[in-house]
Amino acid sequence: MIKPHKPEMDTAIPSPTRPEPSVPQPSSYESDPDPSKTVFCTAPHNPSSPLVQYALMIDAGSTGSRIHVYKFNNCGPSPAYEYETFVQKHPGLSSFAGRPAEAAQSLDSLLDVAMRTVPEALRSCTPVAVKATAGLRLLGAEPASEILDAVQRRIGSAYPFPLAAQDPVVIMDGRDEGVFAWVTANYLMDTIRADSPKTTRPYAVLDLGGASTQIVFEPIFVAQPGLGMRDGEHKYELRFGGPAGKTHELYQHSYLGYGLMRARKSVHRLVDFMASIRTPSSGTAQDEIGNPCLAQGTKRVVQVEGDGASKNVTMIGGDIGSFGACNRVMELVMAKDA
Repeated sequence: MIKPHKPEMDTAIPSPTRPEPSVPQPSSYESDPDPSKTVFCTAPHNPSSPLVQYALMIDAGSTGSRIHVYKFNNCGPSPAYEYETFVQKHPGLSSFAGRPAEAAQSLDSLLDVAMRTVPEALRSCTPVAVKATAGLRLLGAEPASEILDAVQRRIGSAYPFPLAAQDPVVIMDGRDEGVFAWVTANYLMDTIRADSPKTTRPYAVLDLGGASTQIVFEPIFVAQPGLGMRDGEHKYELRFGGPAGKTHELYQHSYLGYGLMRARKSVHRLVDFMASIRTPSSGTAQDEIGNPCLAQGTKRVVQVEGDGASKNVTMIGGDIGSFGACNRVMELVMAKDA
C-alpha cells in the first residue's frame, strides 16, 4: 500500500496586526518610491533580518513560462507580502525538446525583468526557483532532464541570483502541483490561516492547466464523524501554518493529458480519425474536416499528431457545429464509457 505523502510546510503566517504605512502603500514596482526599502517601517522586527527581501519563482508550464518577483518586508514577526511583478512568455520549455540550450536561454527575458526589479544590493540574497509542470513530464525523463540541467547551469552562470537551497530547478510532481494551488487559493480566501475562523471550511480547487488538470479538496464525513480517507496515492496529509497550524487530510488527483491544450489535441486527433473512417483521404494535407466542436461558419487549421508524425488539417464548423455531437466526442476523449 502506498503511504500518504506528509510534507511539513512551515509556512510563515503574516502578522494580523501589520504596521500601517506612513505613505500610500505601493501595489507595484512602478508605484514603489524605493524598492530597496518599505513604507511600513524603517527597521526590521528582528535586527538580524534584512528590512526587505525578494524571491523569484519561475512557473514553467506547458504553454509558457512565467516569472513572479515577490517583495516582502520584515516589519513584523514574520515576512509580509507587499506586491509582485509578473511577466509571461510563450512557448514553454517543453517546446524545446532536443534543444536544451535554447530552452535555458528562453528564460533570459524573464530573468532580465528580475534584474531590473530587484535592487542590485539585494540580488545576491534573492533566491530563484524554477518549477516545471506537466508539459515537461510528457517529454520523457531524458529530454526533460537535459532541459532542467541546462536551465540550472544558465541561471548559475549568467545571473547573480542564488538558486534555492532545495530542489531549485525541478519538475513539480502532479500531487504537489494541485496541493500548492489548494494552499494558495485557501490562504488568500482566509480559510486555513492560523487566525482564520474555526468554522470556515476550505474551498475545493479545480486547477486546469495546459497539459494536466488537478482536483484537490478536504473531504468532510458528515454522516460518520471521525471517519477518514483510506491510505493510498490520492491521500495527502498536509501540515500548514507552523507549530500553531493544523493538519489537513486532502484528496488530490492529477490527470495527466487532460489539461486544456492536451485535451484539445486529443479532440482534433479523434475528429480526424473519425473523418478518415467515413471518407478515405484524398492524400492532400489540407482536406477540410467537419468538427462539431467548432462554431458554425468558423474554420481552423490544426496540427494533428499520430504514428510519430504530424500533419496540418483544416477543420470547419460549417453545418456540423453541434453541442450534442461535440459532447459525445468529449466523452470518448475522456473515456466516459469506461
